[in-house]
Amino acid sequence: MEYSCHRLTALVKFISLIFCVLFSFSAQALFVSPPKDPIPLIQETFPTHSSISEKQGEPPLRIIKKNDEILGYAFETNDIARIPAYSGEPVNMLVIIDPQGDYMASKVLEHHEPIILAGIPETKLWAFSDQYVGLSVKDRIKVGGKPNQDYIPIDGLSGATVTVMVMNVAITKAATKAAESLGIIKPSTNIIQPISTIKTDIFNERTWLDLTGDGSIRKLFLDNKAVQKAFDGTEGENVDTVPDSAKDDMFAEIFYTLADIPTIGKNLFGEAEYDWLMKDLKDGEHLVAIFGNGYSYKGSGYVRGGIFDRIQVQQADNDISFRDLEHTRITDLFAIGHPNFKEMSVFKVQAHHEFDPGASWELELLVRRQTGPIDSVFSSFKATYDVLEQYVDTPDAITPEPELTLAQQVWQEKQLEVIVLLALITVLVLILFFQDILVRHPTFMHQLRHGFLVITVVFIGWVWGGQLSVVNVFTFLQALVKDFSWDLFLLDPVIFILWCAAAVTILLWGRAVYCGWLCPFGALQELINQFARYVKIPQYELPWAVHERLWAIKYLILLGLFGLSLDSLALAEQFAEIEPFKTTFLLKFDREWPFILWAVLLLTVNLFNRKTFCRYLCPLGAALSVSNSIRLFDWLKRRPECGSPCKTCAKECEIQAIQPDGVINMRECHYCLDCQITYSNEEKCPPLKKLAYKKRKASKNDIPVTQL
Repeated sequence: MEYSCHRLTALVKFISLIFCVLFSFSAQALFVSPPKDPIPLIQETFPTHSSISEKQGEPPLRIIKKNDEILGYAFETNDIARIPAYSGEPVNMLVIIDPQGDYMASKVLEHHEPIILAGIPETKLWAFSDQYVGLSVKDRIKVGGKPNQDYIPIDGLSGATVTVMVMNVAITKAATKAAESLGIIKPSTNIIQPISTIKTDIFNERTWLDLTGDGSIRKLFLDNKAVQKAFDGTEGENVDTVPDSAKDDMFAEIFYTLADIPTIGKNLFGEAEYDWLMKDLKDGEHLVAIFGNGYSYKGSGYVRGGIFDRIQVQQADNDISFRDLEHTRITDLFAIGHPNFKEMSVFKVQAHHEFDPGASWELELLVRRQTGPIDSVFSSFKATYDVLEQYVDTPDAITPEPELTLAQQVWQEKQLEVIVLLALITVLVLILFFQDILVRHPTFMHQLRHGFLVITVVFIGWVWGGQLSVVNVFTFLQALVKDFSWDLFLLDPVIFILWCAAAVTILLWGRAVYCGWLCPFGALQELINQFARYVKIPQYELPWAVHERLWAIKYLILLGLFGLSLDSLALAEQFAEIEPFKTTFLLKFDREWPFILWAVLLLTVNLFNRKTFCRYLCPLGAALSVSNSIRLFDWLKRRPECGSPCKTCAKECEIQAIQPDGVINMRECHYCLDCQITYSNEEKCPPLKKLAYKKRKASKNDIPVTQL
């Protein structure tokens, strides 16, 4: 007894030393990410700037200039897209874009993410945010995956997947709203109008009068009075004026139409000329015909630079101008009754303009008055064109499905993990329901349990990062007090499902099921200890009196962490590093040496003492066992002889959850079912052996009497 106490004292001192070193590193991590001033970061991005404005406009942006030239725009995600991350608080980032909408910088200003505050070097966070540089606000950006036409993938951050996914949504949403406010991109709409198509199989003979009468051909008419009025109050007011007697005379008369419509084009130009104009027309390209008298719509710009600078076509926010390569001069018209025109042209609208022949568009005529050798002023005149319904097929507008939330996207991407995990939990429930049958086959039961634990460690732990933590408990409690939102907890499907499974099993059987079957670190400890027993490594158990008192440590740790979480969840996360879960599964031992040493120490102890951490130090186990008294079922069977005089199960219980009086302490039990295997084994359970012996003896004494 004295020797065991000396060993215990030495072990406690060593653990205390490691714990102090661990917390000293953890305390330093508290100052990893103090709030940063955005101005130096902006100055670093634009070393030649001359001014940085204060936040202005809606959404609030900073404008960075070099003299009168705008270099870029800077904004903070918390001002535009405040999205809570895993801690319940948003990650505030400085985002800088240039006038074309390209990302120039993305820097974290402030965050409260526990996984990053303690465990992930901030350099990795910087490396993640730097991936946006060079991308555009027009790009759809996604964390993880492979490149495709729908989105551009960027690398995630191991151990903080949920956090960086939230950061990505905040950056892209804020950048989109900023770019929309600046006119860099068009505001999104919930209704999509598919582009109409021209009916090429419909043709009717029409005269010029017919075509102008039904609106197939439209006219823009300007007199001198209207033009003069447009220049009144400008520098061109007294330039090119006309006498009062001529104010009602025509200034310009322009007819315009969509000429690739067969009924219009063939009647205007004749079938042969129409076919010639259409022969090189590609999908998505269209022909606009313009005929004019008076003021020249061509001007002289197309002669000097190949640009028709007096006319353009406008559809929605799309301004379409023409060059000489898109122009065809028309020498004659085929339509009966057409007037004579000084200028006649057909212009090609190229496919990249995404011109919709079924939607309304405008012809704009620019009238210029020269005010000096170089200077001039302009005024524009517009006329609308609406195509007749019989000429086009216009699909019904499409209302797109609403964009998936971040939580929905994550669940969609992790469908396989969700299905496999639910199947695994279903298998566990079946094991519990049929435990009375399974425990009668010890070899199969042990193999089944060990196989299940291997899957728990490899898939739930290392592959999926599905290790619950006491910090999750504190996050949930804080969310209940503040603005509760399921979205925060749905961001990690594996963790969410495990918490649901833990909640259900706690209600039905107590905390033992999660700790004994679904906890990756607990499973890893048990497998290590099982290996140690297989290779005959000596095992050491503490005396019952010492063991029973050490149970209290994990409850004291839980109370301490809970008190810290009331003040600061991030602070509680630092001290929750007593849980080696993050080091082992989330970061896979890729962190500072004290954390690695602590995790390795706890795993090494399992070579000599089964699940030491779970029994004495685990605050999560303590938190789960608090509600143990409300469990509905007690399926672990006991006999009156258990504890007095029989102590077989108590001696075989490798985590010492059976008290000397034979009662199973369900707050400490891990539901390994070893006691139930012994309970059902006539060769191992003394009361059962005694009962079997009595039955055999009774059967021998019960000799039938032969009637003579």
